[in-house]
Amino acid sequence: MKDPRGAVLAALVWGAALLAVFAPEFAGGMLALCIAGALGVGVFARQRGVAVLVLLACAAVSWSVVAAGPARTEAARWDGRAVETVVQVTSSAVRGDDGRLWADAQTLSLGAPGSPRATTVPVRIGVDEMDGVDLGATLRLSGQAKATDAGERAALVIFGTRAEVERPASGVFALAADVRAGFVQRATRLPGPGAGLLPGLAVGDTTAVTAELDAAMLASGLSHLTAVSGANCAIVVAAVFWVVSLCGGPRWLRVTVALVALAAFVVLVTPEPSVIRASVMAALAMLTILLGRPSAGLAMLSLAVTGILVIDPWLAATPGFALSAAATGALLLLARPLMRGMTRWMPAALSLAISVPLAAQLVCGPIVALFSEQQSLVSVAANLLAAPAAPLATVIGLLACLSAPIPPLADLLAAAAWLPSAWIASVAEVSAALPGAVLPVTAGLLSAAVVGLLSAAVGIVLVRPPSRALRRAAVAVLVVTVGLEGARMLLTGPLAAAGSPEGWSIAACDIGQGDAMVVRSEGAVALIDTGPDPGLLDACLRALGIDHIDLLVLTHFDLDHVGGVDAVRGRAETVLHGPVSEGDEERLLEMLADGGARLIQASRGMQGTLGGANWRVLWPRADDRVYPAGNDASVVLDISGGGVPRSLFLGDLAAEPQRQLVRDGSLLGDFDVVKVSHHGSGDQDAGLYELLGAEAAVIGVGADNDYGHPRAETLALLETAGSHVLRTDQRGRILLSMRDGQLAVWSERMPE
Repeated sequence: MKDPRGAVLAALVWGAALLAVFAPEFAGGMLALCIAGALGVGVFARQRGVAVLVLLACAAVSWSVVAAGPARTEAARWDGRAVETVVQVTSSAVRGDDGRLWADAQTLSLGAPGSPRATTVPVRIGVDEMDGVDLGATLRLSGQAKATDAGERAALVIFGTRAEVERPASGVFALAADVRAGFVQRATRLPGPGAGLLPGLAVGDTTAVTAELDAAMLASGLSHLTAVSGANCAIVVAAVFWVVSLCGGPRWLRVTVALVALAAFVVLVTPEPSVIRASVMAALAMLTILLGRPSAGLAMLSLAVTGILVIDPWLAATPGFALSAAATGALLLLARPLMRGMTRWMPAALSLAISVPLAAQLVCGPIVALFSEQQSLVSVAANLLAAPAAPLATVIGLLACLSAPIPPLADLLAAAAWLPSAWIASVAEVSAALPGAVLPVTAGLLSAAVVGLLSAAVGIVLVRPPSRALRRAAVAVLVVTVGLEGARMLLTGPLAAAGSPEGWSIAACDIGQGDAMVVRSEGAVALIDTGPDPGLLDACLRALGIDHIDLLVLTHFDLDHVGGVDAVRGRAETVLHGPVSEGDEERLLEMLADGGARLIQASRGMQGTLGGANWRVLWPRADDRVYPAGNDASVVLDISGGGVPRSLFLGDLAAEPQRQLVRDGSLLGDFDVVKVSHHGSGDQDAGLYELLGAEAAVIGVGADNDYGHPRAETLALLETAGSHVLRTDQRGRILLSMRDGQLAVWSERMPE
């Protein structure tokens, strides 16, 4: 790196952007200080060029935050209140864990229902699945607003209860939406998970990616391929530049056509943070070619990062943007030294292939640890296997998308693009299923520091710098880490159950925002829901010493209740499930049946035994047309006897069916434990909990979740009912049992 000044500029501007967006109250002071500093340096300092540029760039970042401040402050007033808003969609829509479509948007008006006022502020909207949520479309929606934390790009999150398309996307955005939709429809007619992945690889549409494949891509370190990333911009620009060159076009024509193709590609895939960064870098690269100067990768990256952060400082706190910039920097600075170091003991071609994903993994690992609760240990190998297929899937898939007016050609190209897409999906699924593929971590600064230390140690050992003391320190760090990891594998494997007390009969797994309850009687085990994450559920079952599930109950098919089902595939004997309404739900049940499970759709009146315990289904009613599949038709189970405290598991049942459950007269006698419905949401019937009079109320809930669960009013009604609240976000894993006629409780940690 001959001249590090560009990197220093980008780093300082990034730091200023983080300070401004996380502490906006100081942005005005920072603006004044930077302007005064720039004037002082310009007048009195001899070496003033770079210093003045840095100060002016930091001042520009501060000004962007200051200028947006009044509108964001006004928007924050609507926290927790019902709002009506008209928004213009500014990103592609993705299906969230809650089944809603989520997209970024810019408000045109915002206010109380019936009287919104003109205002412009970035928001994140969630609406029930509907057509027309496309980039550039104007929507009118009503719902509940929730203010975001400092540093988030959106000033509000709006949970829509009613939405309509006021003006559909028009012009190039409408054309792009139609082209994407047509390609998704064509691609999803192809078989297997490769079909769902292909639209993401080619045009950035991830709506067809299943939750299982998404989890596998994340666990294998291939999530950057799930949707269009910065690499795709480089592929498109290089391909167009090469084609025009083959046709004999002069340099100015090659650059111009490549830039036009890049702009069209960004519109087609929608401007996500990594695509913004890559498109700006590609445009700068084309400019250097047009001027006849050799490209300087690090300088271009620094200039791109600085310019983007001046325009939108909130991207500094966006994981995708940080990972994209970090990966590019790693390829520019670290890949070559790694390759030289590894050629000492492997062929040059192999070291070149490994150095690229390894460099990205070492630099991006600490950033991932800031916000992710897992680290992939198979990422390098998976990327090495999948990387050659990504450009093929992107280019051929894009050609299939653009050839839609000629259906036979489009079908042929889509089928050709499916092959590399299916390969990537297979690599993800196989590598994610390997033992020890994922290391669970606690997201935050401490984890980032630890991962950063390990990444630095690996880099030092492979690069082999001249300092012998530095190399010895790196080896020592790795030796200690291997020893600690070996101990962890013992404690979470053969010795996992040693940390849980004997004699428990009910366990609430700590699996984040979701439900996973285990009931045990005389050696027989029931699992009620699986939570959202197979890895977290598997860790809980190992800690409880459970290998076989006699009865798996899927109360309903929301992701936070069935997303972890892969952890028990082939281990469940009988599956008792709620009403099925969609194809994905049928496929999930078929997968369990293929693993040897017997499927039974639950309805009121069913009963059976679990060891020495008895269970009864109290809800839903058979062929009930009043309460549709989903939360309102959650399977409600009453279990008692055989050493199990009498317990009621409510799934996500809403207040109205709760009242109907009371009217049905099935809740006779006292209950010891109630699994509170819907993670403690506000949609509860106080009369139900008063009737139950349960001593313990268990709530499966994720820490700092976006829904505000459990709600204060729900906690209040549980207190009024005389129930002691046990929350997994505060206590971790919770175990309950009956001892001498009294309910006993054990938890991983005590609430703060």
